Amino acid sequence: MSADELIEGLPDLVVLVRRDGLILECGGGHGVPHLLPSGDCAGKRLEAVWPDSVAGLLKQLTRRALTARTTAEARFDEDGRTYEARASAQGPERAMCVIRLAAAALRSGEALDSTDERPRPQLDRRGFLQRCKESLSLAALREKPLAIAVIQVDGIADIAQIIATKISEQIMSAAILRLPAHSGDSDGGRPWWYLGQLSDSLLALVLESSDREAISACVASLCASLREPVAAGGAEFHLTPYAGVAILGQDATSPRLLLDHARAAATQARRCTSSEVCFFTDTMRLTSLARLDIAREMRDAIENRDIRLRYLGRHELDSGRLITWVGYLRWVHPLRGEIRPVEFLRVAETTGLATLLSRTVLGCLRDDFPALTAAAHADVRVSFGALRHHVLDEDFVADIGRFLAQGALPAERLELRIAERALIARDAADLHGIAQLGVRLVVDEVARGMGSLDLLARAPLWGLQLDRAWVTGLRNDAVAAKVCRAGISMAQALGLTPLATGVDNLEQRDALIALGCRHGSGDLFRDAAADITTAAPRTATRA
Repeated sequence: MSADELIEGLPDLVVLVRRDGLILECGGGHGVPHLLPSGDCAGKRLEAVWPDSVAGLLKQLTRRALTARTTAEARFDEDGRTYEARASAQGPERAMCVIRLAAAALRSGEALDSTDERPRPQLDRRGFLQRCKESLSLAALREKPLAIAVIQVDGIADIAQIIATKISEQIMSAAILRLPAHSGDSDGGRPWWYLGQLSDSLLALVLESSDREAISACVASLCASLREPVAAGGAEFHLTPYAGVAILGQDATSPRLLLDHARAAATQARRCTSSEVCFFTDTMRLTSLARLDIAREMRDAIENRDIRLRYLGRHELDSGRLITWVGYLRWVHPLRGEIRPVEFLRVAETTGLATLLSRTVLGCLRDDFPALTAAAHADVRVSFGALRHHVLDEDFVADIGRFLAQGALPAERLELRIAERALIARDAADLHGIAQLGVRLVVDEVARGMGSLDLLARAPLWGLQLDRAWVTGLRNDAVAAKVCRAGISMAQALGLTPLATGVDNLEQRDALIALGCRHGSGDLFRDAAADITTAAPRTATRA
């Protein structure tokens, strides 16, 4: 199914807009006939198709979505009707704008599709949050029980990144509309509830109950409905919901805290891969407080360049010759000791510090390069793994260009590792300029997510690096062996160099060589070249 067919199949008005307001594609519109443009509007500017108020709003949403790399939403009135507009980034220079009638208009019968008599759920985020506040205030005044459940729907983000945002929205809408039509049954003991959508993959419910069994049964039934396959574009998509609950009075007294605590419980369920409804506990509260402390301290650590790199050697597997220093993030806290990257990177991503951290650590390579070349031969390369949020930032290519222009590190000595999921979520066309300078581009964490063979074939890549988890299980896990074999074969078929991490013993090395992989890193080579932690003195690197 082509992009044009997908757009035409949507019941909403979908417009693909460039940053400067030029319309690239436009389709659908069956759900909003009053805003249908006359004739083909591709190649025209927004203001030439719609009134200035609508065109100005779409421009503003487009730029906001491209700048923040997120979804921007707003409501507007036109011809006595209320519409919802949502823009989501589709690469660094264009955004997909979806326009639909607001939920109130749909309930009043203005939508063309009158065959579905069931009222659509209230999905407007602002409206839901306002209604949530009113429910909590009323419950506190009348001393009535109340709880908030958050359902995190896994799979939607991957569909948006790998296939298209419009398809993920279509799938999510279909899954929501399929939820049980009733909002509770007082005679049957089921609590009354209503639904809202906090983001593309987060749903929230307000339930008039504090009975954990009743809440759990109600939320579990909704999750069971969300797990059922959703058909779209001739394929079936499977979603995985994780649910968390916070109860008014027991866990928090304000709407924001209740939502935060319910989301923390949903995150805990996801972390444990549990299909059971997870209720908020004091242990999660302490974990949240600890993350707040880490976030606050991380800002100072980034400013002072206390988060630096430690380097492991990548070697030729047969000869053991060191060919590349591979840099990994390291944060040694003065009181907490060494904090694992898996802990502070999650905090960096949720607090918006990931891009700043990636830029700062990239700058540290200038200090480290002399020591790294002195510890090996003169033509050794240095590998830097850019964080996902940095890769998706519109200034990523410019950041790399500015770093190389400073001349401290020759372009032909730099290797950039980009995680597979980050690569497929951005437009790889502008990476050609970096590759032409002599920088090697390596796709990291191969076989950990879902990739695009077409993208890998077109991107200016040098190598594919297998994820450590698969290499570690190469000798005793049949699935890991198949994945490694497929990954190496794919790299060879695309004319790329297969790389491995986690080569810890001779058996793994020999198996990789037999499969056609010639370069790797791991504990096997620790004696051949000791790890190097950035040697620049801390006093010299403080801002």
